[in-house]
Amino acid sequence: MQGRGKAKPSSGVGLPYDEIVSPKDFPNSLKVYSVTLPKGLGKGDSLTLDVLAVFTHILQPFPEKITQADIQLLLFQESAHYLTPYPVKVQSLTVKLPDARIESYSKLENTKLQGSELKYGPYQNIPPFAYLPMVIHFENNQPFAVAKELVREIEISHWGNVQITEHYNLVHGGAESKGEFSRLDYQARPYVRGASAFRRLVAKLPPRAHSVYYRDEIGNISTSNLWGDSKKTQLEIEPRYPIFGGWKTAFTIGYGLPLQDFLFGIDGKRFLNISFGSPINELVIDTLIVKVVLPEGSKDISPSVPFSVKQRHETKFSHLDIAGRPVVVLEKNNAVPEHNEHFQ
Repeated sequence: MQGRGKAKPSSGVGLPYDEIVSPKDFPNSLKVYSVTLPKGLGKGDSLTLDVLAVFTHILQPFPEKITQADIQLLLFQESAHYLTPYPVKVQSLTVKLPDARIESYSKLENTKLQGSELKYGPYQNIPPFAYLPMVIHFENNQPFAVAKELVREIEISHWGNVQITEHYNLVHGGAESKGEFSRLDYQARPYVRGASAFRRLVAKLPPRAHSVYYRDEIGNISTSNLWGDSKKTQLEIEPRYPIFGGWKTAFTIGYGLPLQDFLFGIDGKRFLNISFGSPINELVIDTLIVKVVLPEGSKDISPSVPFSVKQRHETKFSHLDIAGRPVVVLEKNNAVPEHNEHFQ
């Protein structure tokens, strides 16, 4: 068994799984999932499983507060042994860090550092629920953009258009900024006097996006760039000020899409097939609310989402509406880029 850092999804077949009640002999803090195998395994049979799990808010800034001139250091605490209810014959772990600048790390048995990769193991004959604590203290000045809330409204028009409006409430979730902020120092040496801040975000929109705008609470923001090709439209947005640890910003992105690219019909029914999550790269979303506004008179509405969400229904009134437009509201907590899949 081998654990690795972030990697590309495998080309294998996805298996159905469900969260189940934790058995009595399991630790109370665990979430337990049951996976249905493609076929039963007989004696001597084997099967290779790839498990992808994404965790948020587990990297802890240390120190918790830094000045404008400081770099950002993080603590990663984990077990060098894979958490499993089964005995393991052989297991190893590879931790891929964003940079080779490492302050310190746990030097356990069979530990090897190669550039920005830490390798633990292989370990043999590990009992169930074995725990071998390890701590890695390393530098990471990557943007820690966290959306405390994102409200994403998808409005279907009678006139061949899909209008997307996204309202973001963002915070820098890294080490909090302390002391005074000097705009002069920042502009003179932004990568030294603002290494931990993020200055811009990139949103990858569908290829035929049009009428794109970017605004904050004050009004239109001109510091944005838009370009694209046949495969994507890319919007680079820059807030009015650099975002340091603990600082917040709120803004809105809006754009239109051709309806024929996302709506299709089968047996007299119409299906909307569109992405669920945020188009912004590497964004963690604490609360994601997706509102799908359908044309007035729509009925037999049945959303299909490839993961668990909370659902409710609302009604929105617009110009010349009589009964109002039905709105399907889907809510997901702890959303990550891997949730940006298509739903219907």
